[in-house]
Amino acid sequence: MALSAVRRILITDNVDPVCKKTLQENGIEVTERHQMSKEELLSEIKAYDGFIVRSATKVTADIIKAAENLKIIGRAGTGVDNVDVDAATKRGIIVMNTPSGNTISAAELTCGMIGCLSRQIPQAVMSMKAGKWDRKKFMGAELYGKTVGIVGLGRIGKEVAIRMQSFGMKTIGYDPIIPPAVTASFGVEQFSLEDLWPLCDYITVHTPLMPSTTGLLNDTTFAKCKKGVKVVNCARGGIIDEDALLRALESGQCGGAGLDVFAEEPPVNRSLIDHPNVICCPHLGASTKEAQIRCGQDIATQIVQMVHGEALIGAVNAQILMSALTPESMPWIKLGEALGCLSRACTGLTRNQVQVTTTGHNLKNAAGYLSAAVVVGLLREKPVNGVNIINALTLAEEAGIAVSKSHVDACPFPSSEACTVDVSANGVSCKIVGSIQGNIPVLLGINGSVFKKPVSLNGNLLLFRASAKPQVLPTIAGILSESGLDIESFSASSVTEGEQWCMMGLSSLLDNLAAVKAHVKEAAQFSI
Repeated sequence: MALSAVRRILITDNVDPVCKKTLQENGIEVTERHQMSKEELLSEIKAYDGFIVRSATKVTADIIKAAENLKIIGRAGTGVDNVDVDAATKRGIIVMNTPSGNTISAAELTCGMIGCLSRQIPQAVMSMKAGKWDRKKFMGAELYGKTVGIVGLGRIGKEVAIRMQSFGMKTIGYDPIIPPAVTASFGVEQFSLEDLWPLCDYITVHTPLMPSTTGLLNDTTFAKCKKGVKVVNCARGGIIDEDALLRALESGQCGGAGLDVFAEEPPVNRSLIDHPNVICCPHLGASTKEAQIRCGQDIATQIVQMVHGEALIGAVNAQILMSALTPESMPWIKLGEALGCLSRACTGLTRNQVQVTTTGHNLKNAAGYLSAAVVVGLLREKPVNGVNIINALTLAEEAGIAVSKSHVDACPFPSSEACTVDVSANGVSCKIVGSIQGNIPVLLGINGSVFKKPVSLNGNLLLFRASAKPQVLPTIAGILSESGLDIESFSASSVTEGEQWCMMGLSSLLDNLAAVKAHVKEAAQFSI
């Protein structure tokens, strides 16, 4: 995937000027156009390699389909709710956000909400502005000694915990990914959700919105909580079931709610907003000068690092590429694509199963990106057909190709590392082994036969299996000469049962292989 080809970027939302400045300083052309209509965006997006948004622009599947040259979608903020990530992945487009850009701002707003809920500060302010002096109405409660349950203990959840501990609060929580030993290091004891609900005086949620978190706080869970529990949502609208929250507020089961986000924004149903025990904001979690500068700087820096091949940070759909974007791994990606291309040439267009095996200690963590690279070579039947390391495994699954991977520490070849690709098609298999020599992808062997000298996988190549009789090679050379082709390189494998594999580098490919196939057991040609 030519990440260095990101030369023109479109920004359609209000992103801090530091973003444009950073990109331009690194040789990337930037166009800013705010409040574009969908029709305008559909018409113009095809001219850009990169696309940066915040929350206002909805990057839908039809916009992604129209973006013929797009390689990166960057969201200057946490989450990618306004981007169709699945559609982008199928098109091989990286989707990136700034996971830490607004961490502090969101955490501080959450803590402010908790403080306001404990002392009814917004309600008291409005009362004062209405000309009243009602001290008895706004009796509050101390945070000291109370328990706050934090659901989601990532960056923001951690910062909330640290800050609320300074108020003397007990911090407990739940996270399905982060180990309890890690959260214990910043003072949060983990519980299961079932055990967490009845322990909390306050509950704050810091999870992404997904099927497993939609309606996480609902009628059932509210019933398990302490009577009068107070809840805060500065994460994503929909994590708290708004109808259930309203019922809990009206019954007194919930003593108050601090909401910065809503299932529908702006909210049409104002029942929650107008409730006297609800304090709310119009999605201000990232609305600080510092967060906007940080998010703008982060997304620009992340894109520049990606273009320069230095790192891939914040990608939500390119985990394979994140581990592969190093100078050491790039030759292996080229090898994987070359082995996939060779496998396609040998087995034709029908592939049922692909097994990729890495050998050698240094490739212990490479099976993931090598598998994707092999599939790129298998599926890329034209120089440009949209398949790359981002979408390769998804496209393979859609095509009914089963891809599996494994690793073996001991390498049976003279090179210390190797990659073996075993492709099965209609009961016929082709097993190819390759490695890297001097940063060049090379072929070591095929179907058990080892080449006497590793074959450079580059240029126009003719591979054939034939009898080891001396007259075969002159015959093939004559066919090539009659076609006006030059032989630029030649390698042969060891002889097995009277046959051997041969690889020739040619000045160009043959128009067809019929004449060659008449004199050999099997033949294939391909360009890398």
